[in-house]
Amino acid sequence: MIGVEFHTYIPEEDKRTPFDRLLPLFVELLNYTNGDPGEALDFMEEIDRQRPLFSDTYTRDDFEQELKRKGYLREQYQRGQGQGKGQGSGLTAKSEQAMRQRNLDQLFGKMKKAQGGKHRTKKSGMGDEATELRRPFSYGDKPDQILMSESLRNAQINHGINDFMLLESDLEVFELEHLSQASTVLMIDISHSMILYGEDRITPAKKVAMALAELIMTRYPKDSLDIVVFGDDAWPVSVRDLPYLQVGPYHTNTVAGLELAMELLRRRRAGNKQIFMITDGKPSCLKENGQYYKNSFGLDPYITGKCFNLARACRKRKIPITTFMIADDPYLRQFIEDFTAANGGKALYTGLNALGDSILSDYERNRKKRF
Repeated sequence: MIGVEFHTYIPEEDKRTPFDRLLPLFVELLNYTNGDPGEALDFMEEIDRQRPLFSDTYTRDDFEQELKRKGYLREQYQRGQGQGKGQGSGLTAKSEQAMRQRNLDQLFGKMKKAQGGKHRTKKSGMGDEATELRRPFSYGDKPDQILMSESLRNAQINHGINDFMLLESDLEVFELEHLSQASTVLMIDISHSMILYGEDRITPAKKVAMALAELIMTRYPKDSLDIVVFGDDAWPVSVRDLPYLQVGPYHTNTVAGLELAMELLRRRRAGNKQIFMITDGKPSCLKENGQYYKNSFGLDPYITGKCFNLARACRKRKIPITTFMIADDPYLRQFIEDFTAANGGKALYTGLNALGDSILSDYERNRKKRF
């Protein structure tokens, strides 16, 4: 008699080394410690007291030494050196890339690296990416576009097997897509409200920025990503600076952020440009003639008017702005709606949990829609 024999389930043994088992947790904790490995290791010790991570044969010191040997920590790093890039944080480029890749895997799913961009246009022609469209061969097509099996089949149908010949009229090729470059500026609000009310809003924003950067560098290497942070002022930061970003005692100078984003995009040659803005509050600051004008109470018409003017200027230059609001205060909705209408862009009230998925889908959708 044929049947199924059942046995007691025995969980498969984790065959990873202690280092490979602990590394993902360490990399994840770096997001919450602003890139401070010493603090991340301290957190791991706290977790170890509740759920064993280390053992007598593999201690925290063993893990720390292996991080150095494998290039995740600088050899000269000493515990307690300080926090933040340039202050003895000890992180290497390898550990910073590991943070970006982990965030990309978490937020966007594992994506294979592509050699060229995948931005689509409504036109077909001399590009790098194959499509599903088929057509007869024409002068100027590349030899590697020819579909041999389909072409041989056409020759057999047209001429028969006894007098087999392959003519130019039998050849069939696949279409190629034009590949377009895109330039994106990601604006991140680092005003004090990003950590107010017991809610950490800056860490999800940083994780999304790191994931988006890794996505572009691996899947869309022809694209460019500039990152702008804005508080009382606005300034550009590099991808390598992202793990170390911290909120300051700042107001929200959205105008300065938009002006810098427009200037960065002006220098880019790509014809397709866009701005993503992650914020949780209203614009409350301006800087004119070297002086700050601040108003934290309600929506200041003078400040918001400047924002609307820049939104319209971006629209004139065909730069859409997508605003990701990670707070849902009712009195801010009208400002965001008016700002979006002035630009012709979009506003998404994502919250923190949906921020990553929203930015990915919007980045991909914009490519397909605009190209």
